[in-house]
Parts: sequence; structure tokens; C-alpha cells
Amino acid sequence: MLKPLNRRTVLRGLLGGAAAGIALPALDCMLNGNGTALAQGQPLPTRFGVWFWGNGVRPEHWVPDGVGLGWSPREELAPLQRVRDYVSPVTGLHIKTAQHAHHSGMTGIMTGSRYHQLGTTRDTIVTTFATKSVDQLAADHFNGQTPFRSLEVGVARFHGTDEGTTFQHLSHNGPSNPNPAEYDPAVFFDRLFGAGPTQPQLAMARRSVLDLVNGRITALKTRVGASDRVRLDQHFESIRAIELRLSTEGAVCRRPDRPGDYADVEGREQLQEKNAMMSQLMALALACDLTRSFSVMFSCAGSGVVVWPAGAQNSMHQMCHDEGLPQPTVHRAVVFIMERLGDFLQTLRDTPEGDSNLLHNSSILCTTELADGKTHSNEDYPILVCGRGGGRLKGGWHYRSPNSGNASHAPLTALRGAGIGVEAFGTEAGRVTDAIVELLA
Repeated sequence: MLKPLNRRTVLRGLLGGAAAGIALPALDCMLNGNGTALAQGQPLPTRFGVWFWGNGVRPEHWVPDGVGLGWSPREELAPLQRVRDYVSPVTGLHIKTAQHAHHSGMTGIMTGSRYHQLGTTRDTIVTTFATKSVDQLAADHFNGQTPFRSLEVGVARFHGTDEGTTFQHLSHNGPSNPNPAEYDPAVFFDRLFGAGPTQPQLAMARRSVLDLVNGRITALKTRVGASDRVRLDQHFESIRAIELRLSTEGAVCRRPDRPGDYADVEGREQLQEKNAMMSQLMALALACDLTRSFSVMFSCAGSGVVVWPAGAQNSMHQMCHDEGLPQPTVHRAVVFIMERLGDFLQTLRDTPEGDSNLLHNSSILCTTELADGKTHSNEDYPILVCGRGGGRLKGGWHYRSPNSGNASHAPLTALRGAGIGVEAFGTEAGRVTDAIVELLA
């Protein structure tokens, strides 16, 4: 009889003193007979995440028709139809904490609190988060259970302005204390699986992180059943494929200074390709239980990213100001961004875990810092609660507030959907104690 493996099993190796480690996905031999819990009796982990994009939406193309399970997406939510059963739109809620363009929406949805003003610049203000962001409340809950307290990545590079950490960073530990996102897939890969050899070791370094633990891989396969051997092969093939895509001349041997394969092409950011790679890497990190709290910032608040695949020739922020109604280019850009969110969610859904998948076992708050990028309104805020929270969330349900409720209800619902039993979310005008019960299973 095969001996069960511990969920924390990691394969480790060395090359010239450089450490490499490969965490494993949830294998059958780590689970109970039904695939619903770990063999040691603990439930499968639930993750909490945030997926963020800047500059809001076009509301007439966003708010679904119908409520409950019978909703129909308009154009800007249509890209999420492929994962519809895991997506719950939340509409009709307002930011209650303040009304200052970008700043109030960003801090309101991420902390439930008013921004902390540091000063002024030009005709606007400089701010930071006054309290911890929602992902760090989740990180507090999960602290000590995984190698990484939290993981933060970005896709479109920072193109914002000098208006404080509110504009530049999504995750915060408190005032002027952000957790910067990693924008380089190669550096993020090194962080997850161990940095390659340093410069004097390059002659030895034509081997990948998988090669470093090859002997342990072979030994491990003798300890697991046939289905787990297939799953291990798939897991290692995914890592190998990512290594190959990331590698340039010797790239797996050093920590690169720039994005490598994801550098701009003719001045254009490779948004779709980079998002796909970051989605795969984050899925691997979650499948290997390297963290249970994460954030993905596709683009920052007030973002100057040029969404060129949508036909944009100017920054998203500037287009929201300048393009005449009905803003067709802004609309196409939002559709493109939602396609990228769909890619991320589908990557999690297509990653099996036990008798379900990573998206089933996640609760993800997806949002932005404005409702309408043209008017800079914070009313009828664009929010999605995605995943099933390991069975705590219904999924596929459109909730529309009948009374212009507080947007803080959505982050609180996402936290409780991840099994994080916080009493309240937010402070003062942003404080709420009730989750959206219609979304809870």
C-alpha cells in the first residue's frame, strides 16, 4: 500500500549552491477517498484574490439584463460567458467613503475606508491607503499556512501619475506601505521556484529548475499511483513549457533585468501574452499551495496603458476624458480587458484540484476604481465576485442592490466566501457588517 504524501511536500535541489524547489499540486495520495479533503483530514484550501483593472467601464454595456440566475450579459461581460457559472456580477452599489476621482474609488473598494491624503500636486491630491487592503486582511487570516504570505503581480506596467501609492499599487499593508506588484514573468518564476545560478556559475547553468530536482522526481514517481504519475507528468510539463517560453539566451540561469520575451514590440506592450503567462504562473502557485492570498493588477488606477489591440492610440485614462460619447474605443478596450480576465479565470478553472478545480476553491474580487471613466462617477460600481469559495459561494448570480447600497458589502462577501470570518469591513461611512446573502451558498 502506498504511503500518503504530506500536502507540504517540496522537491529541492542545488546547482553550484543555488537552491531550487518544486512544490507539488494536490495529488490523489494527498487527498481523502472522495477528493474533497486532504488525507490528513484538513479541507482543501480556499484562496482569496483580487483582479483589478483601471479606469472603469461603459455602464450601458456593463450592467447585465435580469437578476439572479437569469441574467444575460451585455457586451462588456460577454467575454466571461465561458466561466459564467463562477461569475457573479454585483451592481447598484455605491462608494460611500468620499467622492474624489480615482482616489476615493480605489481606497473605498480595496479598504472600505477614505483615502489618507499626503499632500497636493498640480490640481489634484496625493494619497495613500489609510488601512490594509482587503487582500492583506486575507493574508492575515492565512498567515503561516503557506511559504508566501501573499503574491502580487501586474500586467500593464505602471503608467500612472504622481498622485501617491493609491495610483501605483493595489496591495497595501497600511499608509505608504504597499506591496509592489511583480511585472516581470521571469522574475516571478524565479521567486516561485528558486532563482537560477549567479553570474560565475553560468557555465554550469544550462539546466532548468526541473533538471535540478530530476532525481527526486524519479524517486517520487515510485511512491505514487498511476493517476498521480500522470498528474505529476502534466505538472512538470507545465513548468517546463513556462521555462521554455520565458527563456532567452541563458534566461533561466539569471534574474533578468527586463521582461525578456515580454518586452515591448514596436513600442507596444504584449498585454495578452503577458497576462496569459502571469495567469499560468499564478495558477501554478495556487495549485502548489505556495500562497492563499493574491492580487493581479492588470492596469493601475488612472492608468495610462494604451490598449492597442482594441484600436487605441492614446492612453486609457486620456481616452476616458477625451473620446466623445458613446466612447467606442473605450468600450472596445474594456471588452479586451474582460477577455483577459476571462483568460485568468479559465486558467484557474482548467487547473484540477481534488474533485473540482482552483476556481471552485477560490473567492476573487474583480473590480476597478471608477464606475464610469468618462464622468469619474463612483455610483453603480462595477464589481464581480468570482469563484465558488470551496462551496461557500453560489456562482453565476447577478445581485443588483435595490437601494443604492454600500460597495463595501462586496469585499466582505468575497472574504466570507473564502472562509474568512471577519466581523466587518471598512470604517466610518464605508463600514458594513453584512455580506450579500444572495451570493452565499
